[in-house]
Amino acid sequence: MESDALPKCTDDFVVILFYRYVRIEHPEEELKKQRSLCERLALSGRMIIAEEGINATLEGTTGNIEQYSIEMRADPRFADIHWKRSVGTGNAFPKLKIKVRPEIVSLHLDEDIDPNQITGKRLAPDELKQWYESGKDFVVVDMRNDYEHRVGRFKDSILSPLQNFRDLPQKIDKIENLKSKTILTVCTGGVRCEKASGFLVREGFTDVYQLDGGIVSYMEKYPGQEFEGTLYTFDNRITMDFDSPEQHRVVGTCDFCENKTEAFHNCNNPDCNAKVLVCATCLNNREGKVFCSNECRYEVTNLQRIDNEQATNLL
Repeated sequence: MESDALPKCTDDFVVILFYRYVRIEHPEEELKKQRSLCERLALSGRMIIAEEGINATLEGTTGNIEQYSIEMRADPRFADIHWKRSVGTGNAFPKLKIKVRPEIVSLHLDEDIDPNQITGKRLAPDELKQWYESGKDFVVVDMRNDYEHRVGRFKDSILSPLQNFRDLPQKIDKIENLKSKTILTVCTGGVRCEKASGFLVREGFTDVYQLDGGIVSYMEKYPGQEFEGTLYTFDNRITMDFDSPEQHRVVGTCDFCENKTEAFHNCNNPDCNAKVLVCATCLNNREGKVFCSNECRYEVTNLQRIDNEQATNLL
């Protein structure tokens, strides 16, 4: 795993994505320490701390993010973190959220995976590029959620398929036929693949790799190559890419008309909030109200009708 300093960035705001599977004896104490450090440096974002490690995406000014990485590297537990950097906006996150959880990424296995004990072999972006160029026989298995895969993916990659990462144990049968193949697991920044690749090894898959640093690291080095489309980000940017507008290829399609789009909207049923891909034309035709299914549309329409009837009876 790469352990160099945070890559230089001239942009006003930077988003860093990082994780580390390392024993944290007192997660609550680490939470207080991290909150104090992030607040002092005016960083926003999300962080999960568990006894098994730390997982975070943070945004701040270039200088403050650099200072954060310096102070983190001073702690031996976090000295070899692989930092992933992308251009920020100044409002990628509304605030700072730090939580203590049982896992830094939720897989909920009956018998947990410790990536320090069992995990897939690491494959650097440069090595993956060589695989593509040499015509090596391998299969890319995408360990992200299905909606992430819809707007951006490696060519010919296979989706598990997962609506949530914790679905992996129930979906493993979908890729049983790949047990003897060379498999490369991919995810956004690498944290999901640490456990996912280890899980595949434990389930009897014989030649399992994980993309070191995740998709974002490959996109940064090889923008517009092999990975098609855009990368879902789980923040207010929604998606991001590193290639130029001239190079960029849109692979996502509208759920209503199948025109090309990368615009996500949440289902207007507040009890659902599923991610829906909608082009500008269809969004306008629906006056901004999008539903992922007729069931969600009916539920909201029916509730509105009941509210209207109750309001009329009060007059």
